[in-house]
Order: sequence, then C-alpha cells, then structure tokens
Amino acid sequence: MMEQQSKIVILITTSSEGEARKVADLLLNERKAACVNIVPKVESLFWWQGKIESAQENLLIVKTNTAKLKEITDLIKKVHTYEVPEIIALPIIGGNEDYIKWLDAILK
Repeated sequence: MMEQQSKIVILITTSSEGEARKVADLLLNERKAACVNIVPKVESLFWWQGKIESAQENLLIVKTNTAKLKEITDLIKKVHTYEVPEIIALPIIGGNEDYIKWLDAILK
C-alpha cells in the first residue's frame, strides 16, 4: 500500500526540445522530481486569446509527490517561455510498489 504522501504525475508542455531538456534538468538537479519523460513532437490544439491555435510542443511527464508541487510550479513559472505554462498534476493511484518505493527514496 502506498504511503500517505501522495505521488503525482505532472504534465508540462514546452515550445522546444531545448526548453524541455532545460526544465527536466532543473527539476532533476533540484531533486523536485525522481523521473522526467520527454515526449517530443506533440501536436497541441487549444483556445488562446479567443481563437483555436495549434502548436508543435514537447510534453514532460514528471514523477514526484504532492509536497513538491508548489515548488515545481513556482520554478517552472520562473523559467518557462510561455505566458501561461501548462502545469497539471494528476494523482498516481497505484502501480508497481517497487517503483513507488524508488520514488519515495529519490524524493526524500
């Protein structure tokens, strides 16, 4: 069974591979995340300033815990090139207990 300190996945999009790598490196070096996946070439369609836009983006999938969410959000907002960066946290409700224990060990 997972510990009370909730594990989360945070989704973050970036405008370039370079920015994605910069954000991933920052989160890992600051020990805010245990793992960051970078999914390149995601096509995003979204409403922006009254019309539908599209963009080629990179998607970061960040594995961390809820205790680090505010710090991560603040960090990303400081370094991200977007006016309103996507930072969405989703709960991890289960999974490989060995992986969950590894997350806990890395994020201590």
